[in-house]
Amino acid sequence: MSLLAWIVLFCLLGGVLSVMAAGMFLVLREAQRTTLLPHLVSFATGTLLGAAFLGLLPHALDLAADSDVHTVPLAVLLGLLGFFLLEKLVIWRHCHEDHCAVHGSEPDNHKRSTGAMILIGDGLHNFLDGILIAGAFLTDIHLGIVTSLAVAAHEIPQEVGDFAVLLHSGYTRGKAFFYNVLSSLTTVVGGVLAWYALQDLQAALPFVLAVAASSFIYIAVADLIPTLHQRTQGRATIQQVTLIAIGVLLIYTTHSTLH
Repeated sequence: MSLLAWIVLFCLLGGVLSVMAAGMFLVLREAQRTTLLPHLVSFATGTLLGAAFLGLLPHALDLAADSDVHTVPLAVLLGLLGFFLLEKLVIWRHCHEDHCAVHGSEPDNHKRSTGAMILIGDGLHNFLDGILIAGAFLTDIHLGIVTSLAVAAHEIPQEVGDFAVLLHSGYTRGKAFFYNVLSSLTTVVGGVLAWYALQDLQAALPFVLAVAASSFIYIAVADLIPTLHQRTQGRATIQQVTLIAIGVLLIYTTHSTLH
C-alpha cells in the first residue's frame, strides 16, 4: 500500500472514529441528554480553552521562526476579531425585526452562530490534525500509525464537547452527527494537501494553529461562558468550575502523554 493510501486511511480513522465514539452521547434518551447538556457545555468550555492554550498555541510558538514569534499573538488577535465579525454576519443574516439578540430575548440566531463557529473551528483543527498525521507518516509509517491513534484519542473528549455545543445551539441529533462527521473529513483534506505540499504548508502552519486557537478561545469566552452565567446557584457554579477544570486537565493529560 502506498504512503498516500496510509495517510488517507489513518486520517479517516483518526477523524471519523473519534466522532463515532463521541456520538454515543446521541443514543441517550432526551431526558438524559437534557440533564447532561448543561454539564457538557461546562466540560466543552474546559476542553476548548485547554486545547487552545495548552495545545494549539504552544505548538504555534514552537513551530514559528524566531522572527515570527511576536506575529503569532497578532494572528490570534486578528483571529478573535475575525470570528467576532463572522458571528455578527451570521446573526445579521438570521436577524428579523424584534427577534434579534439586540432586541431582547434568548437569541436563537446567536445559538445558530455558535454552532457554525464550532464547526468552523473544529474543521480547521481537524485539517491541522491531517497535516500532523501526514508529517508523521512521511517520517516513519509506525510513527504515523501511533500519531493517528493518539489524535483519535485526543479528539474524543473534544468531540463530545462539540456535540454538546451543537445540541445546545438547536441542532437535531442527526444534523449534529452529520456535520461533525463532515467536519472530521477535513482531516483527510489536510493529510492529502500536506502530502503534496508539506514544505509550503509548514511556513504557514504556526499562523493556522493560531487562528484555530483564536476560534476556540472566542467560542468559549464569548458564547459558552455567558450561558454558564445564567445558572447562578452556588451548587451550579461549583459543578461548572469542576467540569471546566476536568476538561482542561483531560487536555493537559492527553498532551503530556503524547509528548
